[in-house]
Amino acid sequence: MSPTSPISIDAIGSDDTARLQAAINEVSASGGGRVVLEAGIHVCRGLQLKSGVDLHLAAGAILRPVPDYDAYAHTTVSVIAEKSNRGMIVAKNARWISLTGSGRIEAGCDSFIVGDDKTVGTFIPAEFRPRVVVFEACDGVEISSIHISRSPMWTLHFIDCTDVAVRGVTIENDRRLPNTDGIVLDACRGAVIEDCLISTADDGICLKTSIGPAGAAIGQCQNILVRRCSVQSLSCALKIGTETHGDVTNVVFEDCNVSASNRALGVFSRDGGRISNVRFSRIAVECRETLDGFWGSGEALTINAVDRVAERTAGAIENLIVEDITGEMEGAITLISTSSAGIRNIRLARIKLDQQAGQLGTGQSYDLRPTNADLAPKADGGGRANAWTRGSDGQVIGLQRYPGGMPAAYLAGITGIFMEEVLIKRPAPLPQGWNKIDVAFETATPDGSRAWQN
Repeated sequence: MSPTSPISIDAIGSDDTARLQAAINEVSASGGGRVVLEAGIHVCRGLQLKSGVDLHLAAGAILRPVPDYDAYAHTTVSVIAEKSNRGMIVAKNARWISLTGSGRIEAGCDSFIVGDDKTVGTFIPAEFRPRVVVFEACDGVEISSIHISRSPMWTLHFIDCTDVAVRGVTIENDRRLPNTDGIVLDACRGAVIEDCLISTADDGICLKTSIGPAGAAIGQCQNILVRRCSVQSLSCALKIGTETHGDVTNVVFEDCNVSASNRALGVFSRDGGRISNVRFSRIAVECRETLDGFWGSGEALTINAVDRVAERTAGAIENLIVEDITGEMEGAITLISTSSAGIRNIRLARIKLDQQAGQLGTGQSYDLRPTNADLAPKADGGGRANAWTRGSDGQVIGLQRYPGGMPAAYLAGITGIFMEEVLIKRPAPLPQGWNKIDVAFETATPDGSRAWQN
């Protein structure tokens, strides 16, 4: 069968799910082609993208999914994220699918906010929220030029996909709504993310390997290139982890810009998968402190390996290069392993940062969240599952004060690190609570059980 002529869909401003889905089905059954949403407002419930179909939002087109979790009962996916098993636009086992055009998807996050927790600086999200786009076990995927705003949860989630391209996409989410990750590559092989603009309260671009319905890792994440992206994030802008049930290998982040962010670059091992052969190159960073409800605070680079549960050792982090990094931070560089898996063979080269004092003081603690305590917060304690939990003393579990005060870089449990032309400019005189030692090395666990050395 040969591709069909494009099917053009005029906007009617009311629920048009049946007509949109019928056009997608027709084009796919006829050999593939384009479904064009013309200028105007297109209201829909869940859509299932099929093989061979390019869903194209023309200039002026607005796709406005119904802001109701129940509207997506027929577009479920197998991987649950933050209790959600639903997506606004989904595809499974499809080939050569795309979402293109200069139109917009307005995802309506306001309907999924149930309160405001000013103590941690976030809105309180509804218990169940749909993701915007979830493509599962698909091959040959492209999303380009689309503008997506106000996602209620993860924005673009690719699960067990191959040959993925995300180009020129703009994502603008509410900066106070948790779990609104921009782009998530979950056990994907062969992906390029380039020239994207992302602003969100949670991770900007995140690579992970989740666990599937059968209780095993979905697969590996490998051969990933992220380049020329600009990210603002109140979690971690460019990130690997924390879900790491399968291996992550051969990953490059390069020529990116991180601004108005909490953490810039991060690698987090928790679940047994090995993370190896990762390179961050030519990245400008601007990292600011945030309230303690957000993970980390002002770190340009965070690498850590922590056993999420005692029965399962985290995977090793090894063969990591971080080079040509410039900018400023209100926290420190941290590389910490509390797991026997360890962190090995690290190269830091040509790093030039200004370390500045923040107004909150939260940057003066290093952060090992998520911890075991975050898996199931106790009813009588403050917290939210897999995010933050407060102990009986009112302090967030997983936040630890740097021994001797905040240095420029703090390293614990590292085997084999090479540092070349690493220049971190610090204030003079040093603010209260700062370590006079620039680079602090600890020889054992960072819980104070053994003396730390330099």
